[in-house]
Amino acid sequence: MKTTAFLCSLIVAGASAFSQGSLSSFTGTHISTVMQPTVASCPRTGSSSLEMMRHRKKLAKLGKPADQRKALLRALTTEVIRHGRIKTTAVRAKAVRKHVDHMIQLGKRGDLHARRQAMAWVYDKDLVHSLFEAAPERYAERNGGYTRVLRTMPRQGDNAKMAIIELV
Repeated sequence: MKTTAFLCSLIVAGASAFSQGSLSSFTGTHISTVMQPTVASCPRTGSSSLEMMRHRKKLAKLGKPADQRKALLRALTTEVIRHGRIKTTAVRAKAVRKHVDHMIQLGKRGDLHARRQAMAWVYDKDLVHSLFEAAPERYAERNGGYTRVLRTMPRQGDNAKMAIIELV
């Protein structure tokens, strides 16, 4: 009998904590004044909506799944380093610029870990060796911006924006 009375008093005390006129134990103010509804209503539909922002989500997806996009960027990086200049679409040139600059930065560093990182990205082993031999003296005074993207005429078949990416 005492246990049921004790349980009933706990339930009543717990329920009174969430009633309209109760005090907040943290601030000492009424909960009804603290808890104001903060639902953003959508002007078109009148319903609430939660809109997320796309901060730091800027990635050129290139119309491909992740594995194909990675293979394309690896191939373009390898060809830019091999030939020094390639012609591709403007979006691909801007996307591959980051990876080529990173490979040259690794070549300037020249340690074993940097060499292994470059070997993991670039397809040609001999190309990595030549990059690590040539990059430190070629780009010694330059701290970044190892590539240049030049816009050219649009492609004739589909009018895609074309660009030339080249090593500086």
